[in-house]
Amino acid sequence: MLVTGLFEVKLDPQNDELTPAGRMTISKEYLGGLTGKGIGQMLSKRTDGESVYSAIEEFEGALEGKKGAFTLFHNGIMSSLKHELTIVVVAGSGTGELAGIQGTMSITQEGGNHQYEFTYTL
Repeated sequence: MLVTGLFEVKLDPQNDELTPAGRMTISKEYLGGLTGKGIGQMLSKRTDGESVYSAIEEFEGALEGKKGAFTLFHNGIMSSLKHELTIVVVAGSGTGELAGIQGTMSITQEGGNHQYEFTYTL
């Protein structure tokens, strides 16, 4: 199954002066096929040629009317030569009516809007 929609995201940098990577908390509001909230943490590193990040996000809400929660794992690499982003549902993380969920998500950004496509099986 495939659902699409928009989300708003707020990233709050955390003060980790002793570590070489950046850390941010994530707060999202999903609209569309997914409705609910995502919260999590991101670790990132930027060099002159590339940026990388990993994040764990906990979604709670509804997927096409089915209520529950699941965990998303993000892994991204961005440079002038490539842009790779993998977002997967963590196996076994689904709860409520979303127990057993598997899936992947892609994200695009246009005109200041964040859009998602979520492909899943239940």
